[in-house]
Formats: sequence, structure tokens, C-alpha cells
Amino acid sequence: MNNKKMENLFAPQSIAIVGASNKKGKIGTVLVNNITKLGYQGKVYFVNPSYKMIGLKKCYQALTEIPKEVELAILAIPAKFVCETIEQASGKVKNFIIISAGFSETGTAGKKMEEKIEKLAREKGLHILGPNCLGFIAPPVKLNASFATGLPSAGNIAFVSQSGALAVALMDKAKKEHLAFSKIISVGNKMQISESELIEYLGNDEQTKVIGLYLEGIKDGQKFLKVASQVSLKKPIVILKAGKTAKTQVAIASHTGALAGSDEIMDVAFEKAGVIRANDLDEFLNLLKLLSNYAAPKSSTCAVITNAGGAGVLATDAFKDKQITLAEISAIAKKKLRKILPSESSVENPIDLLGDAQEDRYQAALELLHQEKIENVFCLLTPQGQTRVAKIATTIVAQAQKRGLDIVPVFIGGEKIVGALDIFIKNKLVNFATPEAAIGALEKYRIWQQFRENNSKVSVLKIDSQRKSLSQEIIKKAITEKRKALSFADGASVMELYGIAAIAHSDVTAENIQSLTIGFPLALKVDSDTILHKTDQGGLRLGIKNEEELKKSFSEMQTAFPGEKIIAQAQVDKFAEIILGIKKDPIFGPVIVYGLGGIYTEIFKLVNFLLAPMSLKEIETQVLKSKIGFLFKGARGQKACDAKEFAKILLALMNFAQENPQVAEFDINPLFIYNDKQRACAVDIKIIF
Repeated sequence: MNNKKMENLFAPQSIAIVGASNKKGKIGTVLVNNITKLGYQGKVYFVNPSYKMIGLKKCYQALTEIPKEVELAILAIPAKFVCETIEQASGKVKNFIIISAGFSETGTAGKKMEEKIEKLAREKGLHILGPNCLGFIAPPVKLNASFATGLPSAGNIAFVSQSGALAVALMDKAKKEHLAFSKIISVGNKMQISESELIEYLGNDEQTKVIGLYLEGIKDGQKFLKVASQVSLKKPIVILKAGKTAKTQVAIASHTGALAGSDEIMDVAFEKAGVIRANDLDEFLNLLKLLSNYAAPKSSTCAVITNAGGAGVLATDAFKDKQITLAEISAIAKKKLRKILPSESSVENPIDLLGDAQEDRYQAALELLHQEKIENVFCLLTPQGQTRVAKIATTIVAQAQKRGLDIVPVFIGGEKIVGALDIFIKNKLVNFATPEAAIGALEKYRIWQQFRENNSKVSVLKIDSQRKSLSQEIIKKAITEKRKALSFADGASVMELYGIAAIAHSDVTAENIQSLTIGFPLALKVDSDTILHKTDQGGLRLGIKNEEELKKSFSEMQTAFPGEKIIAQAQVDKFAEIILGIKKDPIFGPVIVYGLGGIYTEIFKLVNFLLAPMSLKEIETQVLKSKIGFLFKGARGQKACDAKEFAKILLALMNFAQENPQVAEFDINPLFIYNDKQRACAVDIKIIF
């Protein structure tokens, strides 16, 4: 979308309120009061055929009667009049907010109305926020173009919400939580302007430092990945995503018509795009406060200062399994600390200043950590009887400003720390109520910074037109023959085009059964597009050791599956069984699935997901971090499997998915992998259309 036109929507010089009113309880009345009484300096027009005047201001009968062009029209009228109103005014007004409900969230009839408006927007080049939305608020220009009351403080946080009610609740909490906003935007049904368009717009908004979103679903997964990946290189995006369970996803669909999608795939998408995911509302607020006030951490090492041993222990525990760690303090620094601290103090990390510590000990410890070049410091405090809480807070602020340290206070308490919290707020330091919350928030900020450092280039998958043509030829032939799936031989031929080897195999007939070149032991299986789960249906025989057993098994299989093709496969040893698949996600498109295969797939659920596009190096990195990464690192004295070979197979599947979009389902189960330089091979291949 055109960024300049989006600016006209969110910072308009003129606004028309369609459905303006002066009756108590009407949304049109709230809009009139919000826009005219909170300091907005632009031109305002009222539109409602039921009034000639509202207050001392003229009220127009229709948008088209306004003599001048209007940059933004806000519609708070019955849904059935919305499309006609927009169509008539589209020559004069290019930006609209549809507050009105009664569209896709209500069912088929509402969806048809919404589709008609969307078509009109495309044809006329309009920008439309909503429908079924709260509107938006832009505190820096004192504009409340919503039916939420009040005007939050102006700041650098942009908040986008798929729930109007949550936006209202956040505004209510904003003063207490000391959040200040550049924009608050309710998206409603996301008919035209969705999270992707807003992330792109806010990514270029100079007033915005951090973008926070509450989402119930993502409209266009591929577009979201592209836009969020680009914006994440400039500024952090924090998302609180609802829909972690199947029940929640059903509730979401009825609420906004949104498709929540698999939560595990959502996690993968956010990581790929450099998005910071908040686990709950408290963490979401904590992240917004931290990111809006602090520079991104350039180091993964931290120090902890505390006046309470128990708090120090909790902090130490909070670093478990984190990507940020406690820094090592040098022997020289420890020697200096021993000279200035009581003998009972701990000079390890965490540094325990003891319960009687005052501001002088905090200052000495912070100065020394600055000399040690430790940039991230958590200052813990519990308000004990003799603790001068406010003076310690003032000392911490002074050290942060003087030394350039990223000091995160963790003052644990209630009434006794209120004065200190005010000091921190005035000086843009963010206090956390617990060590766990502070350390968790800083870790996520650091991971985002590492994303920026390591992702300057965007990966692109290149289509191989010759390979695509050959694979399509095999698949189209099967479709023409009205088969539902490829035979194993055809599947193996397609996989060979993508560099994935299949196990040795051969068709078996009564005529060639004595001349098979595949040695014993071997497996016999039915190769049919109607019998896809062979083991469950008795279509697989393993461990055939000689010709006599082969003839017997073949005869029994022919009887059980008359007219079906039967193949023999070499039965070889393996180191590990892997399952590979392609899942057609309704939001993000083809998703590569890989994990531990065989009998362990359902038991351990060691499955991982990848979203295209990715480079070979990116895939290899993910494999080593994955739930089956232990296979590629070596464990319990075992040699490691080849991570690069496996990454090439996963990249091949990404290419296959891109070049063969008509494939509905795909899996290789199992793929045998080895740790002795043998080549990985596919034992069973399902390509279903």
C-alpha cells in the first residue's frame, strides 16, 4: 500500500464523521466528542441526514455534500448503508474507517457485503480500516478517531489489536503501566488493511520505536513473513498471539472469521520473521516497556547484584536454558570487590551485597562491573528494615546515565518501593517485579538483536524450470490416469530429480519372481494409490529371507489384494528412521515437517517445522537446534549423522513443494539416515494429489 496515503489515513488534515450524533449512548456521539474535544487541530465535518446542526456546527446530509475533499471518513452507520456511502463518496474521500459491525463476523450475508466493499476499494484505490473495528488513536497529534474514551500519553509504542475490547483494556492499564503510544489501531475484520499492511506502515513511522500486536489470526501468511522479516531488521515487533489450543481456535473463528492456524507453525513463522512472541499479557506489557525505553542489548552476558541471597538464587535459576548467561567475573575484579564489601558477601555472580547494603555498595559494584565491560546488569533489591530504597534507586539511575550501562532494576516489594518506582519511571528505567520476568524479557530482546545481526539477506528459492517440467510430467500423467497418488517407482523418479535417493526396488510379477536382482532379505509391499497405509491393511511383509518365502508371501498378497501392483524392496539396516512431510498450512502455505520416524513418531512427537524460503545454511542451523539435533551432534559415543546432507534433503523438499503446488499431501516415512557415510534413502514415498 502507498505509505503516503496511509499517512493521510492515520494523520489526516480533515475528518468527516458519518453517523455523527449528540444523543447519549450513541457511537456517533462518542466519536464527535473524542475528535472535537481532545485537541485535534484538523478540520472536522459532521454527516447525518437526521440533523441540520450538532451543537453549533453544520451537519451535512451526505458525504458528497461536503464542499471540500476529505482525507478521512469515519462510518458509524448501519452495515446495509456502508457500501453505498463509500461508493458515492469515493471520488472525494480515499480513506475510510468502518466502525460498523454486521459483516463477515456475522455469517454469509455479512461476508458478501464485505467482499463487495473490498472489490470497490480495489477498483477505486481506497484505504479502508475495519469493518467491525474500534478505530484508531494517534496521541502525538491528539487524535482519537475511535469510540474508546480518553487520550493516552504520546510515546514510541504502536499497538495494533484484533480485539477492540483488548485495546480499550490496554489503554486503561497504560497509565498504571507507564506505556506511551505513537498509535493505537483496531483492525477488526481486516477486510483490506491487515497486520501486514500496518507493520509495513509502522516500520516507516518515525514516531514508532516498537510495534506491538494482539492477533487472533494472520490474514496472508506469505505476505506477513515477507513484511515482518524486513521490518524486524529496523525495529522490534512484539506479538501476543491467541489460539494455542484447538478449542481457542474454534472460538476465534466465530469471533472474527479469522483462521488461527497451528500454534507450532506460528512459532516457527515468528522466529523466521524475527518477531518477538509474548506468552501472555503480562509478558507482552513487560516487553513493550523494556523495548520502548532501552537500547537493544549488544551482549548475551549479564551480571546480577542483590541485597538478598534468596533473590539471587531465584535469578540464577531464571538463567537456566536461556540464551543469555551469567558473566564470568575476573579474579582481579573479585579481589577488588572483597576489599570494598563485607567478608560475608559473595563476589561471584550474582554479587550478594548483603541485607544491610546501602547505596554505596550498589555504586561500588556497578562501577566495577562497568570496568569489567559487562553491559547488562540486573539490580535486585528487597526492602529490608535498614534499606534506603529511594537513595539506592537514585544511585542506580545515576550509574545508568553516567556509565551507559543497561541496568534493569528488580525491586521486589509493595508500599516500601513505591518511591523508588517513581524515580525509575521519571528516568526511563523499567522495574520488574520478579527476576524471572526481567531475565526472560531481556533474553527475547537479545534474540531479536541477534536476528538483526545475522539476517541482512533474505533467502529466495529459485525455480528450476527443467526439473519442474519433468516432475510435472510424471504427476500430470498420473492425474490423467485418474490415480490418486504416484506409485512408489514414480515417486522415486520424482525424488531423484530433487536429489533424494530411494531404496532399491523392483516390480514383482509371477513371471519375474525368480529373476529379481534385489538380494535377500527383502520386503514385499502393495503399491497402490488406494492402499496408502500398508502396514495397517496387511500390505507389507518384512524379513523375507529366501525364494520360497518370497513366493508364498507374493501368492498371499495377490489373493488379499487382487489386481494391485506388488513391489519388492531391499531390506537394509539403518541408523535412524526419519519422517519427512509437506503440510499445506492454510495461512503460510507449504510447511516442511521433519522428525523422528518409525514407531517413535507418535510416542515422542519429536517433530519440527520449516517455512520456505530458507538457505542451506539456515536449514542446517535449524536442524542442529531441532528436537532431533542430537542425531547430528553425536550422542553417547555414537558418530554424528551428516547434518549438511540432511539439510540438502529438506531444501529439496522446499523446492519440490514450490514447483509442484498441486500436490495435496506428501511424506517420506521412513527415510533411513546413517552415521557412517552411507547415503540417506527413502523407504516409502507418498505423493498424493
